[in-house]
Amino acid sequence: MSGGVVGAMLALAVGTYALRLTGPVLHGRVEIPVRVRESLAAAAVVLLVALLATGALTEGGGSAGWARPVGVLVGGVLAWRRAPFAVVVLGAAATTAGLRAMGVG
Repeated sequence: MSGGVVGAMLALAVGTYALRLTGPVLHGRVEIPVRVRESLAAAAVVLLVALLATGALTEGGGSAGWARPVGVLVGGVLAWRRAPFAVVVLGAAATTAGLRAMGVG
């Protein structure tokens, strides 16, 4: 590895450590307004939904077909009904595999 790559890796490692350290160091010293906390919570939900939609609906820059989104929907319903995690994953996978076996893209 060249010196520039090692230097960049070290800088990123130090930056990551410093960022993680700010939470415990500033805990109790900085008051975050309620509106900002609510906005951050909403932003996290929006980001997770966007990631879920991208992963469920697209594959290789194109459409993933119908089987995967239906499997994700089944998994979401099972999670909403508070099924155990293994049941959620297996239900989603079985639904997707079953639909693909029946020829549904």
